[in-house]
Amino acid sequence: MLSINRKTLLFVLSLAFVLFATPSVEAASKTEINAKVKSTLITFYSQVKSGRELANKASAILVFPEVFKAGFVVGGEYGEGAMLEHGKTTGYYNTAAASVGFQLGAQMKSQIIMFMTRDALRSFKSSEGWKAGVDGSVALITVGVGGNIDSNTVKDPIIGFIFSNKGLMYNLTFEGSKITRIKN
Repeated sequence: MLSINRKTLLFVLSLAFVLFATPSVEAASKTEINAKVKSTLITFYSQVKSGRELANKASAILVFPEVFKAGFVVGGEYGEGAMLEHGKTTGYYNTAAASVGFQLGAQMKSQIIMFMTRDALRSFKSSEGWKAGVDGSVALITVGVGGNIDSNTVKDPIIGFIFSNKGLMYNLTFEGSKITRIKN
């Protein structure tokens, strides 16, 4: 049994070296991020019937078109996106999170966070690195049959959606994600 544990440990250490010792890729360009944000919003509006109405009520929308998550015992996720206020890009951000526990595999998802009040947006912008669940709570919105939500019942100051090209994703959370402004 001891040899199996050593083999497993060696495999985990080797995988960690490959994942974390490889050079990091450069951040996406603003043009690339803007194009992906636009495409993500089109997908979101097609999947959530009242999504556009909610977006119009929001003080700002933070869109992460591609958040990659991968893990083998230790996992992490990372994505880059843009903040939109009244349809205009006002900043670029990244989101990152780490986790430990039973996990194996990889996935890509999109995230949209809507700041429904000016106070929530002001609090987010004044932070040096905003952590979901610590600096502010993001209410994850679930969608009923036909992609409908009642936008009049959404009263939380910050709401979020997690989805993929296959539709909205459930049993996921924003908790533990740290969002940081990308310096120009």
